[in-house]
Amino acid sequence: MAGRASKKKVVVIGAGVSGLAAARAFIDKGHAVTVIERTAEIGGVWAPSRSYPDVQTQSPKDLYRYTDMAMPEEYPEWPKGPQVHAYLESYAKAHGLTGLIRHDTTVEKIARGPGGKGWVLGLKAGKAAAKDEAFDFVAVATGQFSEKNVLEHPGQDAFVKAGGMVVHSSDYCDSATAKGRDVLVLGFSKSATDIAVNAAQSGARSVTIVYRQNMWRIPYFIGGINFKRILYVRKQEQMFPGWRQSTAGRIGRVLGKPLIWANWRALEALLNFQLGLKKLDLKPKFRIEDTVNCSVPIVTPGLFEAIRAGKIRCVQGSIDSYDGGAVVLTTGERVKSDLVVQAVGWKLGVPFLPADLQAKLVEPDGQYKLFRLIANPDLPDMGFVGFNSSFCTVLCADLAAHWLVRYADGQLARQPTEAEMRADIGENLRWRREVRTPAQVYGGLCVAPYHFLHFDDLMQDMGAKRWRRGPLAENFTPPDAAAYGRFLETVPEYRAA
Repeated sequence: MAGRASKKKVVVIGAGVSGLAAARAFIDKGHAVTVIERTAEIGGVWAPSRSYPDVQTQSPKDLYRYTDMAMPEEYPEWPKGPQVHAYLESYAKAHGLTGLIRHDTTVEKIARGPGGKGWVLGLKAGKAAAKDEAFDFVAVATGQFSEKNVLEHPGQDAFVKAGGMVVHSSDYCDSATAKGRDVLVLGFSKSATDIAVNAAQSGARSVTIVYRQNMWRIPYFIGGINFKRILYVRKQEQMFPGWRQSTAGRIGRVLGKPLIWANWRALEALLNFQLGLKKLDLKPKFRIEDTVNCSVPIVTPGLFEAIRAGKIRCVQGSIDSYDGGAVVLTTGERVKSDLVVQAVGWKLGVPFLPADLQAKLVEPDGQYKLFRLIANPDLPDMGFVGFNSSFCTVLCADLAAHWLVRYADGQLARQPTEAEMRADIGENLRWRREVRTPAQVYGGLCVAPYHFLHFDDLMQDMGAKRWRRGPLAENFTPPDAAAYGRFLETVPEYRAA
């Protein structure tokens, strides 16, 4: 571990889940922190202005939390959007973060600071002209849900001029919008099915989901068992080929291959029976283990009931064009519509980085080059929080923030050299492309299903004396945010001066 750390002027870009975690971690070590937020609210995707009605977490509340603050006991197992936002607001207030945030401020540009140290950001507050401001360190916490992916199709302008509506899923914020309308939802993610169910329950005249392919989706309870106890455990995680797998681990996977195969086929059979996938012609044609990553959606309550009742119709295909008051699909079918909701996700990227820096961060095929999904050796004095997306995103961001501040201060017990970072990044890229291709989803910025493996790396890097619970709890129960809070207390302490 390096010597004494010096106090830094730090800027955190984004005031969502990850930005709050980063600000908290850097303040805790004595740094001067400024948080830049382009909107008038904190919370990112959980801000009321960006949340669609009835949105709720895909993860249980005991997973979707910071290490040092539980969600209120009265919250349900899967909290609704307003509850998550209230939790984030209370976290910001409890840790003195609210006064550090500059709202309605955007990053117009970023460039290396004088002498090749630090960074100079062009910051634009409201309608005022952009001003340059220098910082010693930049924590990028814009996440994966920052820039809307908005599609354009032939005839769309005329469709809108004639009274039709085309909105991104994040702009569907009022259930009344759907009442009395023929609603078409493009996409098959959880946000797509959430909105379709909400529209059907809110008095839509008709609801049609248009999607490219069937996908495995997980109900909150599988055969009556909370899915976190099936899919979020270390033993299940070990059924997948992890990075840096030992010889013993590889031999174990070969010997256990029949049991692993049987495990997944049993899960597929249970899901097919419970959800009635085959009868509804919604059974995927690929194996479930080949697609377990951050894009696996949770079943929206009421979805399959609405499909069976004819309140929601599912059509495989995509939008080809708009024609009058109808949407023409790639199958040739015309679907009467006057409200189209594009639930087609978000654009990955860090748009304020200039092209030469983007090239250092992202491979030509879109894969990110980040050591531990947090730092890049070609972007010194900068790190990324919340780019290690997962099923327990808040915990991932929290641990990443703790790791990043120590990395920035040279205080990791296993402080990596540039050569070590490059070698690890290269090996991880090879693993994603050759061994575990589903890991390439979201530019490789997905921890799932390797939560424990990732957390092991971070905790050992930080020098934790403990990072595991007892054998039974560690192998057969989900990650425990409170336990990781206790493990962080075993990490060597320091404070910048």
